[in-house]
Amino acid sequence: MKDSNSSDHALVTVNPATDEALETYPLMSDAEVTSSLEACHAAFADWRLKSHAERGQVLEAIGRKLRERKEDFAQLMTREVGKRLQDSRDEIDLCAAICDWTAKAGPDVLADEERSLQDGRKGVITYSPIGVVYGIQPWNFPAYQAVRYAVANLMAGNGVLLKHAEICTGSGLFLRDIFEEAGLPKNLFTVMLIDHDQSDELIAHKLVRGVTMTGSAKAGSIIAAKAGEHLKKTVMELGSNDAYLVLEDADLELAIKTCVAGRIYNNGQTCVNAKRFIVADKVYDAFIDGYVKAMDEVKLGDPTKDDTDLGPMARADLRDTLHEQVEESVAKGARIAVGGKMPEGKGCYYPATVLTEVAPGQPAYDDELFGPVASVIRAKDDEDAMRIANDSRYGLGGGIFSKDEARARELAKQHFDTGMVFINHFNLATPEMPFGGVKDSGYGREHGGFGMTEFVNAKAIALPG
Repeated sequence: MKDSNSSDHALVTVNPATDEALETYPLMSDAEVTSSLEACHAAFADWRLKSHAERGQVLEAIGRKLRERKEDFAQLMTREVGKRLQDSRDEIDLCAAICDWTAKAGPDVLADEERSLQDGRKGVITYSPIGVVYGIQPWNFPAYQAVRYAVANLMAGNGVLLKHAEICTGSGLFLRDIFEEAGLPKNLFTVMLIDHDQSDELIAHKLVRGVTMTGSAKAGSIIAAKAGEHLKKTVMELGSNDAYLVLEDADLELAIKTCVAGRIYNNGQTCVNAKRFIVADKVYDAFIDGYVKAMDEVKLGDPTKDDTDLGPMARADLRDTLHEQVEESVAKGARIAVGGKMPEGKGCYYPATVLTEVAPGQPAYDDELFGPVASVIRAKDDEDAMRIANDSRYGLGGGIFSKDEARARELAKQHFDTGMVFINHFNLATPEMPFGGVKDSGYGREHGGFGMTEFVNAKAIALPG
């Protein structure tokens, strides 16, 4: 099924701040899909023979071009998905940093490794590119979601296909143009303007050697099953319900400020947003007083204005779903401390909202709320807070607020069942550290060098002693 604002034969973009139609892009024919895939594979056949250093030089050039075109790209992303303009600019900076780090670290990460074998022979492990990697990506970070997997795979020597979310089609094409302007061979990074049926056919095609997807757990399960039918390796970065623990010895001023930023960043539409706030009973009342006041002061408005704290959600149906989750949670015992009312007028706006009395059986406890709604949960003590944090089918990120950094580190290491933990701060992603989750949040890792080795052939070469 296509997104709700698609037509039968085209992809449509709409400004969620104004409801204004932006562009219409015709879908590829089946023949165009095949020819585009074949062209990407042909480009890969040459690219795979380039040295790591040569690939790195192109990635560095892409980073420079991203910085050069930052304002144009940021404006486009904000028009297409409603991101605050400053968030869009920050996203481009992150993408450029990923290019820089990958170019520098890639030759070491992908270097041949020699081993002495027990029988006296010499072993060589070499990381060979496997071919065309197909990425299915969401709309919440139109540049970053694509750059995250594409740059790592280009460094590894693979070709890359992108099926972007319909609502940010223009951003996907803009990124392709930047890559090629920077010197990436034409067709090596190809944007596929296709529907879901064509996507399934693409997954099945023999020239596609790997599939990576970022999205919901439900969609990830479907895509992983489809790829599994054809024995294609997958990496899945899926949804989450990230818990941030406010322990008894937390710096409450820091916790409140950080938990507001962590919930509303990117208009609350980020897989690693802080979503559940689990607060020890000893500090619960003080935290909730400050947190509700701070969330009530969040300014909702035009994402292009500097004084706006929170822009619109990306689509009307996403806002409707979020509001339904809030209403169902309230019907099952949650209480709205602030927000929770659907604004009138144009645009897909939803206010910063805080739910308390959150308990199992409510969407606010069990499910991912992909928008600016915070679920605050009271824990008996620190141990109970850790238990509640892990009481989730998700496991992407999370956080701990505590003045005892050594103890927080030990909790993160030994007890937090997630792929990432942030202590006394909130963050999204950094090029140097692995990104990914466990349980229904998916599998596989990106960043930190790990993404460069997800879709390679670790080839064993044995030589006589």
